[in-house]
Amino acid sequence: MTAAVSPASAFDAIVLAGGRATRLGGADKAGLVVAGEPILGSVVGTAVAAGAREVIVVGPDRPGFAVRGPQPPGGVRFVAEEPPAAGPVPAVRRGLGETRLPMVALLAADLPFLRAGQLRLLLGSAGRGAGTAGAVLVDGSGRPQWLVSCWQAAGLRSAAAAYLGTSLHGLLGPLDPVLVSYDLGAGEAPPWFDCDTADDLWLARHWPADRPAALDADVTREAR
Repeated sequence: MTAAVSPASAFDAIVLAGGRATRLGGADKAGLVVAGEPILGSVVGTAVAAGAREVIVVGPDRPGFAVRGPQPPGGVRFVAEEPPAAGPVPAVRRGLGETRLPMVALLAADLPFLRAGQLRLLLGSAGRGAGTAGAVLVDGSGRPQWLVSCWQAAGLRSAAAAYLGTSLHGLLGPLDPVLVSYDLGAGEAPPWFDCDTADDLWLARHWPADRPAALDADVTREAR
């Protein structure tokens, strides 16, 4: 069964899943299980639910990977950055080389709490008009989370081709994207929360349903 996607809202998603996870002892972060599902499966499923036509996972191939629920019309494809494990900027370039639609989402593979409504919020902000390069989610401290973002693909492709640096901030910051904040509900886990350490993974697996929303603003990540 494939997800129904309208032409007006369709986009391609690029999921970066090739990090070395040094703070997790080299574990495959994307394959770690939260709420009974590998985090990568949750991220891909979120992209599909938000309307992704195709999902490009940049990172090692994962034989047997399957999306729980509807499949994207264009499928899920795994590709490797050049060279493999070269970092996020080469991974973005590799993913952009596989996309075809005017809009693209850039997502990390370790976001267990990202949901389709939040991604649609970014898509709406990124698609406001010809003068808008993209939209980036900001965390509870107002810091942009570059791998929870949506972009006009043509402008991002041009910027990536010209950029000589290695950081996502250096690539994406000068594009002056719309910064999108998200108000957390009571007990709601932050969509920007990623699993970089063993403590992060433990918290993701044991997130208390009654956690006060005021505390969630303290669970932030440094801008990538």
